Amino acid sequence: MNILEEIQNCPVEWKELGDKNVAKLSRGKVMSKQFLEENKGEYPVYSSQTANNGEIGRISSFEYDGEYITWTTDGANAGTVFYRKGKFSITNVCGLVEINSAQLLTKFVYYYLMISTKKYVSSGMGNPKLMSNVMGKIKIPIPPLEIQEKIVQILDKMTGYVTELTSELTSELTSRKKQYSFYRDKLLSFEDEVYQVEWKTLAAVSEKTTNISWNKIGDDEKFKYIDLSSVDRVSNKIIETMSITKLTAPSRAQKIVKSDDIILGTTRPTLKRFTKITDDYNDQICSTGFYVFRTNGEVLPNYVYHIFSSSDFYKYLEENQSGASYPAITDALVKRYKIPVPSLEIQSRIVQVLDNFDMVCHDLNIGLPKEIELRQKQYEYFREKLLTFTAEGVYTESRVEEWDNSAILKLLQWVFGPIRVELGQIFNTKNGYTPTKTNLDNWRNGTIPWFRMEDIRENGGILSDSIQHITEGAVKGELFPENSIIIATSATIGYHALVTRKFLANQRFTCLLAKEGISGLFIPNFLYYYCFKLDEFCRQNTLQGNFATVDMTKFKKFKFIIPSIKRQREIVSILDNFNTLTNSLSEGLPKEIELRQKQYEYWREQLLNFDL
Repeated sequence: MNILEEIQNCPVEWKELGDKNVAKLSRGKVMSKQFLEENKGEYPVYSSQTANNGEIGRISSFEYDGEYITWTTDGANAGTVFYRKGKFSITNVCGLVEINSAQLLTKFVYYYLMISTKKYVSSGMGNPKLMSNVMGKIKIPIPPLEIQEKIVQILDKMTGYVTELTSELTSELTSRKKQYSFYRDKLLSFEDEVYQVEWKTLAAVSEKTTNISWNKIGDDEKFKYIDLSSVDRVSNKIIETMSITKLTAPSRAQKIVKSDDIILGTTRPTLKRFTKITDDYNDQICSTGFYVFRTNGEVLPNYVYHIFSSSDFYKYLEENQSGASYPAITDALVKRYKIPVPSLEIQSRIVQVLDNFDMVCHDLNIGLPKEIELRQKQYEYFREKLLTFTAEGVYTESRVEEWDNSAILKLLQWVFGPIRVELGQIFNTKNGYTPTKTNLDNWRNGTIPWFRMEDIRENGGILSDSIQHITEGAVKGELFPENSIIIATSATIGYHALVTRKFLANQRFTCLLAKEGISGLFIPNFLYYYCFKLDEFCRQNTLQGNFATVDMTKFKKFKFIIPSIKRQREIVSILDNFNTLTNSLSEGLPKEIELRQKQYEYWREQLLNFDL
């Protein structure tokens, strides 16, 4: 029984996290920046941020020593959970879970809370919270300890797998971003140009913007409101807005934005919260926490967008912001920033180059950011399946729609070892055909192998050529690709072959064509040996008519078991040796041949009979 089946069949008790027999919940304490500065040491202090694992500093003392779970109680990251082990302290925006049940593993509870806490976060008064009284109501599953241990081992392994891949991709993405920043700053500096470029303030190249007159707006007229938190700082896109009317509008909802405006957060400006307004937000409202740039025609909007992302611009913002606890810069100071203003033609070329770099670095629909996102989604998907006790251990079509087939199957292989996969999930099927009678006379003059049932019955195995050949003029459509399996699914059922060159076959055969990205999951010779099981399956699942045919609905549901490539090579090596030995004995030793053949078939069955 595999782990997924064990999870489904095991007894599970549910208890609230706050139950005194389950865990003890507590809060951290207030720690000022001054306290952190005056008590520097070796023990970490964790707070609400997600960067750097939540660590905001190190002090000379610690509050906790052992294995715990912490969670963020207030703010944008409310409900985020962390696994902690060792000596540490937490601030007042963190809660602490101390497991006191001998029936629960701390890390198992941590993994479960990762998928459940966000559902309990409340966002009343605009400040998300997950306080201890609500946290304590979350029900925790308590399966047997051995099941918890296995789940933790699998999720630890998956975490390492995703972390390693993500680290590689993130490193590559970081390199690309550095390259983008280098070319962006170089292109926008104009320091090496042979011609003179005019420098103008943002005020000189912008058009005046206006605020909304709420007293002239009807009570029921709705607007999309872009607050500071609406702009994602990674993608520089508007990710979420609030629907407002004059009666519900916050006091800061004042500025009217139009398509192609560039808005920049002037509150805590070094957070780099800026974006270009798309048509979806034309004539909508943004917060007074944004500076709104609208071109007067001398500069392209996207040109200014890239200037707003430049190092020099943010150096200027940092030098001119004021306020210690909540730094900001005035619109007037932003407007004084001078930018180079070349011709529109040169601006357009610069924009084209930087747009391409920006797309590769930030567009979540392409490239490395998308790949990183998919790796994380794969991990989260399987984590949730394991922890909600619903996974069935069979690869189904719904997963194909979410991710690349090959990537997710390899992840399943890596975690669970051999996996069961329905034929229809990894192969397309296509029947062969017989050329028209007018082309029969040309067969012997052709070069394209055309396989008939007699060829496979008499010479079946791993084939490179056939007895009959077809001319190119007799071919309809594309040839079957090399290293494809053909299997008899009509009339004389239960034979197959692996063909190592491009070919055709008659209509009695079905060819298995690997779906895009799937071929790397198996080696052709392993597939050939495994199809002896498919032969038997076909013989047992036929439809009767003028002649027998395989039930193709059931055919596509035949389950392959695919081990790792390393294991496939081992299996093929053993079976190839048996095959060679059997064939070498074909002269003069019929009895020995029979015994070897039986031995070969026995070991083939044993090697391919995976227990899942």
